Amino acid sequence: MTRVFLRPDDVRDLVRDHFGAGRRLVALDRLTGGTKKGVYRLRLDDATSAILYVWSAGENYWPPSETVPDDPFTDASGAALFGANHAALRAAGVRVPDLVMLDRDGRYLDADLALVEDVGGVKLESLMDGNPELAAAPLATLGESLRRMHTTLSPHYGRLAAIELGEAPQARRTEDIIVDRALGHLAAAAPRDARLAGAHDRIVSHVAFLRAAVAPRTTYGLVHGELGPDHVFVTAAGEPVLIDIEGLTYFDVEWEHAFLQLRFGDAYPALRPVDLDPARLELYRYAQVLALIEGPLRIADTDFPDRQWMLDLAEWNITKALRSMADEPEI
Repeated sequence: MTRVFLRPDDVRDLVRDHFGAGRRLVALDRLTGGTKKGVYRLRLDDATSAILYVWSAGENYWPPSETVPDDPFTDASGAALFGANHAALRAAGVRVPDLVMLDRDGRYLDADLALVEDVGGVKLESLMDGNPELAAAPLATLGESLRRMHTTLSPHYGRLAAIELGEAPQARRTEDIIVDRALGHLAAAAPRDARLAGAHDRIVSHVAFLRAAVAPRTTYGLVHGELGPDHVFVTAAGEPVLIDIEGLTYFDVEWEHAFLQLRFGDAYPALRPVDLDPARLELYRYAQVLALIEGPLRIADTDFPDRQWMLDLAEWNITKALRSMADEPEI
Protein backbone atom coordinates (compact mmCIF):
# COMPACT_ATOMS: atom_id res chain seq x y z
CA MET A 1 0.00 0.00 0.00
CA THR A 2 1.05 3.61 -0.53
CA ARG A 3 1.52 5.19 2.89
CA VAL A 4 0.85 8.87 3.41
CA PHE A 5 2.13 10.24 6.70
CA LEU A 6 1.12 13.43 8.49
CA ARG A 7 2.25 16.84 7.32
CA PRO A 8 2.36 20.00 9.45
CA ASP A 9 -0.85 21.40 7.95
CA ASP A 10 -2.73 18.28 9.13
CA VAL A 11 -2.26 19.20 12.79
CA ARG A 12 -2.59 23.00 12.76
CA ASP A 13 -6.08 22.95 14.30
CA LEU A 14 -5.00 20.46 16.96
CA VAL A 15 -2.04 22.66 17.93
CA ARG A 16 -4.24 25.78 18.08
CA ASP A 17 -6.90 24.09 20.22
CA HIS A 18 -4.55 22.50 22.72
CA PHE A 19 -1.64 24.94 22.89
CA GLY A 20 -3.34 28.22 22.05
CA ALA A 21 -3.30 30.57 19.07
CA GLY A 22 -0.16 32.26 20.38
CA ARG A 23 2.00 29.18 19.84
CA ARG A 24 3.00 27.95 16.42
CA LEU A 25 4.07 24.57 15.09
CA VAL A 26 7.56 24.76 13.59
CA ALA A 27 8.27 21.08 12.91
CA LEU A 28 6.52 17.72 12.77
CA ASP A 29 8.90 14.77 13.05
CA ARG A 30 7.73 11.21 12.44
CA LEU A 31 9.63 9.00 14.88
CA THR A 32 10.87 5.58 13.86
CA GLY A 33 10.20 2.23 15.47
CA GLY A 34 6.41 2.06 15.58
CA THR A 35 4.69 -0.83 13.78
CA LYS A 36 1.02 -0.43 14.82
CA LYS A 37 0.68 3.33 15.26
CA GLY A 38 2.36 6.47 14.05
CA VAL A 39 4.40 8.46 16.56
CA TYR A 40 5.12 12.13 15.85
CA ARG A 41 6.97 14.84 17.75
CA LEU A 42 5.32 18.26 17.51
CA ARG A 43 7.87 21.07 17.95
CA LEU A 44 6.52 24.50 18.86
CA ASP A 45 8.02 27.95 18.45
CA ASP A 46 8.57 28.40 22.20
CA ALA A 47 11.01 25.43 22.23
CA THR A 48 8.46 23.08 23.80
CA SER A 49 7.23 19.85 22.25
CA ALA A 50 4.64 17.09 22.56
CA ILE A 51 4.13 13.60 21.19
CA LEU A 52 1.18 12.62 19.01
CA TYR A 53 0.07 9.00 18.63
CA VAL A 54 -1.96 8.18 15.51
CA TRP A 55 -3.86 4.91 15.11
CA SER A 56 -4.82 4.41 11.47
CA ALA A 57 -4.57 1.76 8.78
CA GLY A 58 -1.83 3.74 7.06
CA GLU A 59 0.36 3.65 10.19
CA ASN A 60 -0.10 -0.08 10.87
CA TYR A 61 2.45 -2.33 9.16
CA TRP A 62 1.05 -5.62 10.47
CA PRO A 63 -0.81 -7.82 7.96
CA PRO A 64 -3.75 -9.87 9.28
CA SER A 65 -3.11 -13.33 10.69
CA GLU A 66 -4.90 -16.19 12.40
CA THR A 67 -5.34 -15.50 16.11
CA VAL A 68 -6.50 -17.30 19.26
CA PRO A 69 -9.99 -15.91 19.99
CA ASP A 70 -9.53 -15.52 23.76
CA ASP A 71 -5.93 -14.27 23.62
CA PRO A 72 -6.05 -10.92 25.49
CA PHE A 73 -2.93 -9.68 23.69
CA THR A 74 -4.46 -9.99 20.21
CA ASP A 75 -4.86 -6.67 18.35
CA ALA A 76 -3.77 -4.69 21.39
CA SER A 77 -3.91 -1.32 19.68
CA GLY A 78 -6.04 1.81 19.67
CA ALA A 79 -6.93 4.94 21.61
CA ALA A 80 -9.57 3.23 23.75
CA LEU A 81 -7.06 0.76 25.14
CA PHE A 82 -4.48 3.50 25.54
CA GLY A 83 -6.84 5.66 27.61
CA ALA A 84 -8.02 2.88 29.92
CA ASN A 85 -4.54 1.49 30.43
CA HIS A 86 -3.03 4.92 31.03
CA ALA A 87 -5.49 5.47 33.88
CA ALA A 88 -4.79 2.03 35.37
CA LEU A 89 -1.03 2.54 35.37
CA ARG A 90 -1.38 5.95 36.96
CA ALA A 91 -3.57 4.39 39.67
CA ALA A 92 -0.87 1.77 40.27
CA GLY A 93 1.74 4.50 40.73
CA VAL A 94 3.56 3.81 37.47
CA ARG A 95 5.09 6.70 35.52
CA VAL A 96 3.65 7.13 32.03
CA PRO A 97 3.60 10.24 29.81
CA ASP A 98 1.01 12.82 30.89
CA LEU A 99 -2.09 12.60 28.71
CA VAL A 100 -3.05 15.94 27.17
CA MET A 101 -5.86 14.84 24.83
CA LEU A 102 -7.54 11.68 23.59
CA ASP A 103 -9.63 11.86 20.42
CA ARG A 104 -11.72 8.90 19.26
CA ASP A 105 -14.27 11.04 17.39
CA GLY A 106 -12.24 12.16 14.38
CA ARG A 107 -12.23 15.81 15.40
CA TYR A 108 -8.87 16.47 13.76
CA LEU A 109 -8.01 13.49 11.57
CA ASP A 110 -9.63 10.36 10.21
CA ALA A 111 -7.85 8.41 12.94
CA ASP A 112 -7.77 7.89 16.70
CA LEU A 113 -5.32 10.25 18.40
CA ALA A 114 -3.59 10.75 21.71
CA LEU A 115 -1.54 13.85 22.50
CA VAL A 116 0.92 13.20 25.33
CA GLU A 117 3.86 14.69 27.17
CA ASP A 118 7.20 14.55 25.42
CA VAL A 119 9.44 12.83 27.98
CA GLY A 120 12.55 13.23 25.83
CA GLY A 121 14.48 10.99 23.50
CA VAL A 122 16.61 8.93 25.89
CA LYS A 123 15.64 5.27 26.00
CA LEU A 124 16.66 3.02 28.84
CA GLU A 125 18.04 0.70 26.16
CA SER A 126 20.61 3.29 25.07
CA LEU A 127 21.73 3.90 28.66
CA MET A 128 22.14 0.18 29.26
CA ASP A 129 24.25 -0.12 26.12
CA GLY A 130 26.28 3.05 26.45
CA ASN A 131 26.38 4.03 30.12
CA PRO A 132 25.42 1.20 32.52
CA GLU A 133 26.17 3.34 35.57
CA LEU A 134 23.55 5.89 34.52
CA ALA A 135 21.11 3.05 33.84
CA ALA A 136 21.36 1.61 37.36
CA ALA A 137 18.99 4.02 39.12
CA PRO A 138 16.27 3.95 36.40
CA LEU A 139 16.47 0.14 36.38
CA ALA A 140 15.90 0.02 40.13
CA THR A 141 12.96 2.43 39.88
CA LEU A 142 11.52 0.43 36.99
CA GLY A 143 11.76 -2.69 39.14
CA GLU A 144 9.71 -0.94 41.84
CA SER A 145 7.08 0.03 39.26
CA LEU A 146 6.91 -3.53 37.96
CA ARG A 147 6.44 -4.92 41.45
CA ARG A 148 3.55 -2.52 41.98
CA MET A 149 2.01 -3.70 38.71
CA HIS A 150 2.61 -7.38 39.32
CA THR A 151 1.13 -7.22 42.83
CA THR A 152 -1.97 -5.38 41.56
CA LEU A 153 -4.08 -8.51 41.40
CA SER A 154 -7.36 -9.69 39.90
CA PRO A 155 -9.21 -13.03 40.08
CA HIS A 156 -9.83 -12.63 36.33
CA TYR A 157 -7.47 -12.39 33.38
CA GLY A 158 -7.99 -10.19 30.33
CA ARG A 159 -8.10 -6.60 29.23
CA LEU A 160 -9.07 -4.15 31.91
CA ALA A 161 -12.19 -2.75 30.24
CA ALA A 162 -13.44 -6.23 29.39
CA ILE A 163 -13.06 -7.35 33.01
CA GLU A 164 -14.92 -4.26 34.27
CA LEU A 165 -17.78 -5.04 31.88
CA GLY A 166 -17.79 -8.74 32.73
CA GLU A 167 -16.83 -9.56 29.14
CA ALA A 168 -13.38 -11.10 29.62
CA PRO A 169 -13.43 -14.80 28.66
CA GLN A 170 -12.56 -17.08 31.58
CA ALA A 171 -13.46 -20.51 30.20
CA ARG A 172 -9.87 -21.73 29.84
CA ARG A 173 -6.64 -21.77 31.74
CA THR A 174 -4.17 -19.10 30.70
CA GLU A 175 -1.45 -21.60 29.86
CA ASP A 176 -3.78 -23.26 27.34
CA ILE A 177 -4.30 -19.91 25.63
CA ILE A 178 -0.52 -19.53 25.38
CA VAL A 179 -0.11 -23.08 24.04
CA ASP A 180 -2.65 -22.39 21.29
CA ARG A 181 -0.95 -19.09 20.56
CA ALA A 182 2.46 -20.79 20.34
CA LEU A 183 1.21 -23.57 18.05
CA GLY A 184 -0.48 -20.97 15.85
CA HIS A 185 2.81 -19.13 15.50
CA LEU A 186 4.55 -22.39 14.62
CA ALA A 187 1.93 -23.28 12.01
CA ALA A 188 2.33 -19.88 10.36
CA ALA A 189 6.14 -19.82 10.49
CA ALA A 190 6.95 -23.42 9.50
CA PRO A 191 6.03 -22.97 5.79
CA ARG A 192 8.46 -20.02 5.66
CA ASP A 193 11.49 -21.92 7.00
CA ALA A 194 12.56 -25.49 6.19
CA ARG A 195 14.24 -25.97 9.57
CA LEU A 196 11.01 -25.25 11.42
CA ALA A 197 9.04 -27.44 9.04
CA GLY A 198 11.42 -30.33 9.64
CA ALA A 199 11.25 -29.90 13.43
CA HIS A 200 7.50 -29.21 13.55
CA ASP A 201 6.44 -32.37 15.37
CA ARG A 202 9.30 -32.17 17.85
CA ILE A 203 8.41 -28.55 18.64
CA VAL A 204 4.77 -29.50 19.21
CA SER A 205 5.90 -32.29 21.58
CA HIS A 206 8.23 -29.90 23.40
CA VAL A 207 5.40 -27.42 23.97
CA ALA A 208 3.22 -30.26 25.31
CA PHE A 209 6.07 -31.36 27.61
CA LEU A 210 6.37 -27.85 29.03
CA ARG A 211 2.61 -27.44 29.39
CA ALA A 212 2.27 -30.69 31.36
CA ALA A 213 4.43 -29.30 34.17
CA VAL A 214 2.28 -26.19 34.77
CA ALA A 215 -0.10 -26.11 37.76
CA PRO A 216 -3.44 -24.23 37.67
CA ARG A 217 -3.51 -20.49 38.46
CA THR A 218 -6.46 -18.36 39.63
CA THR A 219 -4.89 -14.95 40.42
CA TYR A 220 -3.41 -12.60 37.85
CA GLY A 221 -1.22 -9.48 37.92
CA LEU A 222 -1.17 -6.33 35.83
CA VAL A 223 1.33 -6.82 32.98
CA HIS A 224 2.55 -4.54 30.19
CA GLY A 225 2.77 -7.40 27.72
CA GLU A 226 5.83 -6.38 25.69
CA LEU A 227 8.13 -4.46 27.97
CA GLY A 228 11.68 -4.15 26.73
CA PRO A 229 14.19 -1.37 27.47
CA ASP A 230 13.16 0.21 24.16
CA HIS A 231 9.69 0.76 25.65
CA VAL A 232 11.06 2.72 28.60
CA PHE A 233 12.20 6.33 28.28
CA VAL A 234 14.30 8.04 30.94
CA THR A 235 13.56 11.68 31.72
CA ALA A 236 16.17 14.33 32.49
CA ALA A 237 15.36 13.73 36.16
CA GLY A 238 16.15 10.02 35.78
CA GLU A 239 12.56 8.74 35.90
CA PRO A 240 11.75 5.63 33.84
CA VAL A 241 8.57 6.20 31.81
CA LEU A 242 6.61 3.32 30.23
CA ILE A 243 5.33 3.68 26.66
CA ASP A 244 3.43 1.42 24.22
CA ILE A 245 0.93 0.54 26.94
CA GLU A 246 -1.97 -0.65 24.78
CA GLY A 247 -1.25 -4.32 25.60
CA LEU A 248 -1.72 -3.84 29.36
CA THR A 249 -3.81 -6.69 30.76
CA TYR A 250 -4.33 -8.89 33.79
CA PHE A 251 -2.43 -12.08 33.12
CA ASP A 252 0.25 -14.37 34.51
CA VAL A 253 3.24 -12.29 35.58
CA GLU A 254 5.49 -15.04 34.20
CA TRP A 255 4.45 -13.89 30.71
CA GLU A 256 5.92 -10.48 31.50
CA HIS A 257 9.05 -11.88 33.06
CA ALA A 258 9.74 -14.24 30.18
CA PHE A 259 9.89 -11.17 27.96
CA LEU A 260 11.85 -9.11 30.50
CA GLN A 261 14.49 -11.83 30.77
CA LEU A 262 14.75 -11.97 27.00
CA ARG A 263 15.06 -8.21 26.52
CA PHE A 264 16.99 -7.09 29.60
CA GLY A 265 19.51 -9.93 29.60
CA ASP A 266 22.25 -9.51 32.20
CA ALA A 267 20.48 -6.44 33.64
CA TYR A 268 17.31 -8.41 34.46
CA PRO A 269 18.23 -9.17 38.12
CA ALA A 270 18.35 -5.42 38.80
CA LEU A 271 14.57 -5.40 38.37
CA ARG A 272 14.24 -7.55 41.53
CA PRO A 273 11.35 -9.64 40.24
CA VAL A 274 8.47 -11.03 42.28
CA ASP A 275 8.32 -14.77 42.99
CA LEU A 276 7.66 -16.75 39.81
CA ASP A 277 6.50 -20.27 38.92
CA PRO A 278 9.51 -21.85 37.14
CA ALA A 279 7.45 -24.30 35.07
CA ARG A 280 5.06 -21.62 33.84
CA LEU A 281 7.98 -19.30 33.13
CA GLU A 282 9.70 -21.96 31.01
CA LEU A 283 6.58 -22.58 28.91
CA TYR A 284 6.10 -18.87 28.37
CA ARG A 285 9.75 -18.34 27.45
CA TYR A 286 9.47 -20.90 24.69
CA ALA A 287 6.13 -19.55 23.46
CA GLN A 288 7.67 -16.10 23.14
CA VAL A 289 10.57 -17.48 21.13
CA LEU A 290 8.05 -18.89 18.64
CA ALA A 291 6.21 -15.56 18.57
CA LEU A 292 9.48 -13.79 17.82
CA ILE A 293 9.94 -16.00 14.80
CA GLU A 294 6.48 -15.76 13.27
CA GLY A 295 5.86 -12.05 13.88
CA PRO A 296 9.13 -10.80 12.35
CA LEU A 297 8.82 -13.15 9.35
CA ARG A 298 5.28 -11.91 8.74
CA ILE A 299 6.09 -8.21 8.97
CA ALA A 300 9.21 -8.73 6.82
CA ASP A 301 6.87 -9.63 3.96
CA THR A 302 5.40 -6.10 4.06
CA ASP A 303 6.85 -2.68 3.25
CA PHE A 304 8.17 -2.28 6.79
CA PRO A 305 11.30 -0.11 6.36
CA ASP A 306 13.72 -2.16 8.50
CA ARG A 307 13.04 -5.56 6.96
CA GLN A 308 16.53 -6.98 7.56
CA TRP A 309 16.31 -6.26 11.29
CA MET A 310 13.13 -8.35 11.43
CA LEU A 311 14.74 -11.19 9.49
CA ASP A 312 17.74 -11.16 11.82
CA LEU A 313 15.43 -11.26 14.85
CA ALA A 314 13.58 -14.26 13.39
CA GLU A 315 16.88 -16.05 12.64
CA TRP A 316 18.12 -15.51 16.19
CA ASN A 317 14.95 -17.04 17.61
CA ILE A 318 14.86 -19.95 15.15
CA THR A 319 18.26 -20.93 16.52
CA LYS A 320 16.96 -20.61 20.09
CA ALA A 321 13.82 -22.64 19.37
CA LEU A 322 15.79 -25.54 17.92
CA ARG A 323 18.54 -25.41 20.54
CA SER A 324 16.00 -25.49 23.40
CA MET A 325 14.84 -28.94 22.29
CA ALA A 326 18.27 -30.43 21.83
CA ASP A 327 18.31 -32.47 25.03
CA GLU A 328 14.56 -32.82 25.57
CA PRO A 329 13.06 -36.31 25.30
CA GLU A 330 10.18 -36.63 22.84
CA ILE A 331 6.75 -37.44 24.30
